[in-house]
Amino acid sequence: MKNKHKRLIRELEIKATPKRLAILAALANEKRYLSPEDVWGKVKAGFPSLGLPTVYRNLEEMAQGGLISKIYQPDRRLYYYYCGNQDHHHHFVCDSCRKVADIAACLIEPLEKEVRRSLRAKVKSHSLQINGTCQACLKGGK
Repeated sequence: MKNKHKRLIRELEIKATPKRLAILAALANEKRYLSPEDVWGKVKAGFPSLGLPTVYRNLEEMAQGGLISKIYQPDRRLYYYYCGNQDHHHHFVCDSCRKVADIAACLIEPLEKEVRRSLRAKVKSHSLQINGTCQACLKGGK
């Protein structure tokens, strides 16, 4: 897995430093989204001089490169998720347990076509995040 992470970071045309690899591994080892503070808490033991601003900066670099996803929540804090799925997809986010699941279907593509047709605009990208409560949390009464 470490070699895969190294390759993915290098594809962003940034160095695959031990700190970046640790940050990515912290996200990859979770099935839920994490805040920068959560990530920092997971990696700072291995890097005592690692500051929270460095974690923020590296997470933003990876998100801008498309390696990780930003998760948007009503509290307006930043959250990040690594799903590893390189295919076009969207996410379902459980507001209770913070788990993230892939949604393969894309219903936005017809909307993109309409934007191109009616507005004569060029669509560069789109993103869809559906928030709710997962089945496990519903059964558990969360």
